[in-house]
Amino acid sequence: MQYFITIKKHFSVLFALTFALLSTTPLLAAEKTQYSLSHISTNITVDGVLDEPHWQNTTLVPIAFQDEPNEKGIPPVKTDAYMYEDGSNLYVAFVAEDPQPSQITASLRDRDTLWQDDTVILIIDTFNDERSAYEFYVNPLGAQGDTRMSDTDGWQSDPSWDAIWDSAGKITEQGFVVEMRIPFKALRFPENKPDLTWGFAVLRNYQRDVLYQLSNMGFDRDIKCSLCQFDKLHGFKNVKASKNLQLTPTLTALRNDSKPTLPGNWDNGDINTEAGLDLRWGVTQDAVINATINPDFSQIESDALELDVNTTYSIYYDEKRPFFLDGASYFQSSLFELLYTRTIAEPEVGAKLTGKTDQHSYAFMYADDDNSNILLPTNQGSGFAILEEKTHAAAARYQYDIGDQGTIGLSTTHRESDDYYNTVISVDGSYWFNQSDTLAYQVATADSKNSAFLTNNYNLVKNQSDEAYAIEFTRDKRDYNVSASYENIGEDYRTDLGYQEKVDYEKVGLVGGQTWYSDESGLLTSWSYEADWNKTWAQNGDLLEDEYQGFITLKGQKQSIFEIGLLHRYENYNDTFYNQNIGFVYTGFKPKNNIWLSFYGEYGSRIDYANEQIGDSYATQTQAKWDINDHWQVDVKHNYSVLDNPQGERVYTANLLDFRLYYKFSMRSMLKLILQFEDIDRNEDAYFYQVSHINKDYGSQLVYSYKINAQTLFYLGYSDKSYQDDSLKHVERDQRTFFTKVSYAWQL
Repeated sequence: MQYFITIKKHFSVLFALTFALLSTTPLLAAEKTQYSLSHISTNITVDGVLDEPHWQNTTLVPIAFQDEPNEKGIPPVKTDAYMYEDGSNLYVAFVAEDPQPSQITASLRDRDTLWQDDTVILIIDTFNDERSAYEFYVNPLGAQGDTRMSDTDGWQSDPSWDAIWDSAGKITEQGFVVEMRIPFKALRFPENKPDLTWGFAVLRNYQRDVLYQLSNMGFDRDIKCSLCQFDKLHGFKNVKASKNLQLTPTLTALRNDSKPTLPGNWDNGDINTEAGLDLRWGVTQDAVINATINPDFSQIESDALELDVNTTYSIYYDEKRPFFLDGASYFQSSLFELLYTRTIAEPEVGAKLTGKTDQHSYAFMYADDDNSNILLPTNQGSGFAILEEKTHAAAARYQYDIGDQGTIGLSTTHRESDDYYNTVISVDGSYWFNQSDTLAYQVATADSKNSAFLTNNYNLVKNQSDEAYAIEFTRDKRDYNVSASYENIGEDYRTDLGYQEKVDYEKVGLVGGQTWYSDESGLLTSWSYEADWNKTWAQNGDLLEDEYQGFITLKGQKQSIFEIGLLHRYENYNDTFYNQNIGFVYTGFKPKNNIWLSFYGEYGSRIDYANEQIGDSYATQTQAKWDINDHWQVDVKHNYSVLDNPQGERVYTANLLDFRLYYKFSMRSMLKLILQFEDIDRNEDAYFYQVSHINKDYGSQLVYSYKINAQTLFYLGYSDKSYQDDSLKHVERDQRTFFTKVSYAWQL
């Protein structure tokens, strides 16, 4: 009972804080240009050629400002956007002039991989709430990128969101032209309103020795929010109601082969064929139901590898599965990640409802799971447990928009099986005192009942319950930024559907920095410094960490960035304190418009967690991206890390190589080769327990893909895995998979 009284007290304080803030002075709205969107009942051929005569009668929006590197400067090139709607689609055309078309950066790209190209961008705030928006990117050859973004505490983009829309681009002697056709059924906006107003921006990324970002309104760097500066687009009186029903049947076939012993012969598996169905139903224009039956939740592309050496915390991987991605932003809370869907590994069915009506946003999801992952955290490390039984998972969130920019939300997650459950309830919110100062907060309570499997294998008690709360204040100005934060995470707080890798601590932090700007033609276009301090205690009061960090950043020609800094950390690991001092440097630049190079290096003293001692560490990360031509692209990343003990002996040497080669036959058709190799060479004499001297893992993947859109696609591929330890003389393959997948999105 005392537990619930404590939680009620924390919730009451936060509700009182939120509604007290409602009486403060509202934000002052910046002056915005108002545009009336043309209605023309005529379609276009999306080919990057403006040969339809009705383009002359559309709404013209000139891109008249430079935002980067100069604030509200004069654009170095001319760009105009043309917009109209026909009741079913929004049409946008960009005419982007360029005095040197041969210098345009563009290649045939897979979806959401065009960020280093010349691009034109449409951003639309369809609810006109100045809190969230859709972003659509197109490069000069027509490659697409799309994201969902939020602006409740600074600009945050989520590139995992995918819509079905059309684009095309063509390079000309004067520059390039891009056309977009975006179906209204791909968007969410207020229902049953005769006239709509959307916030919007049209932008251009002009890639030269510096990156020029150009826009139609010119952003004020003294204003933290971006959507609140957007111009307004009025009209949409003829938008037609749509059934907005999408059925996506999926057929997959695969064969997994393995070697029971190494070296040895292959044990060829059976060919497994499965059919699944995804449903997406727009009940209204602002509410969507997703459902899936027997879904294919396999990942076609391998995750980018991270060196899993000398770390005590689990590695975070991004979600890539379509069912979980659609509407994912509706589940996001202010400061905690309460829903991390990678913990749901093998569901048979799933359903989800997400939507927004006026100031009210809501989301609900249910899924069963035959292979549940549970993150078990402490203040010294974390790892995943695999719960070998079927579970049922549910998550829900409600959010209310307060005033000009503020929010308050209620979230809950629940996972259960016959003798196990975990429930989390949370209140969070954000408030904007003015256009630069914001406050974000969150409080949560968690209650867990652990199964016999968890108590026997992971040393857990039968019942766990605890609380967590956090608060953060930030000020973002043109020339400086400051922030202060506080977190308090209970020892038995656990979010089994979320991602909380560390518990049992209190933490305070301060961050501050300053920036100076120069002209676009200068050797340096900006320079800045930032310093931060944070201190962490265990819940019993013991000091866990005291950390100071400072760095200087320089930006200049060739889109170069150079950063140098120092870090001091006084850390408690297993009741022993260690002083760590690390110097680091990062640099990246584009020597040519089709090559990006970067390097990160650090040297200093780090804890050897395996042997509980301080050691000398050196680590680098090097990456090269090269667009060989429009069709061939290569991306290579190499990580290198060594650690020496106090006696000067090498503890380990680690190498990781991630090589990716792409060949694009066309914008829809691509062949992809991925090679991943990890080699950790451990000195057996430097460990106080037995280890393998040789630790090699190798994986390869070859995939052909044909994509009409994000949901209508075909894959054919092969992947394998190999390893070597002290028991093997060579790297031996022990797993291989042949697979194919086809899906088709029926839009009704």
